[in-house]
Amino acid sequence: MNASTGALLRRYYDLVAPEYDDWYLGRGRFGQRDAAAWDAELARLTATIAELPPLRTLDVACGTGYLTRHVPGDVVGLDASAAMLEVARRQAPRATYVQGDALALPFDDRSFGRVLSAHFYGHLDESERGSFVGEARRVAEELVIVDAAIRPNHAEEETQHRLLADGSSWPILKRYFTTERLVAELGAGEVLPSCVRGRGASTRRSST
Repeated sequence: MNASTGALLRRYYDLVAPEYDDWYLGRGRFGQRDAAAWDAELARLTATIAELPPLRTLDVACGTGYLTRHVPGDVVGLDASAAMLEVARRQAPRATYVQGDALALPFDDRSFGRVLSAHFYGHLDESERGSFVGEARRVAEELVIVDAAIRPNHAEEETQHRLLADGSSWPILKRYFTTERLVAELGAGEVLPSCVRGRGASTRRSST
């Protein structure tokens, strides 16, 4: 990610922070989807996260902390957006928070038992994916990735023009996955309800 792209994304996430959880909660422009199916899938995901063995966990690109609050054990949330972290500190106060770069994690080797990252990996281009996975493997033994499944009305990879409440439109790279594709990209892993988990310092990683 070059400096200009990183600055653009930070600006986008700073602006979207107050309305970001509308996506989780089905509010505003997200109110037209099948609420019962969405709520059931979200409940499965949060239950899966809550049932992970408690480890010291780094939640990378934690955003508003919507999922962070369900992570068991000692939790550190990292995000590049100060506005997202401000929301996270209110919503998930049990965790501690650090503003930083997910592709150059500001932590020593093996500082954590687990890296968790939700709806971040699918925004990375090919070179960024390798940097992120390498950094995650450096700081933790286990990696858990949560991301979007393939949908019939979306390409597997597309540039989305996301409209904010202020009327501005932002071009955002988004990828959608089958479980098999995500596991193939990240390495061997264990498939959990709504996610995939793997272990191992050198070759095995986990993905959701």
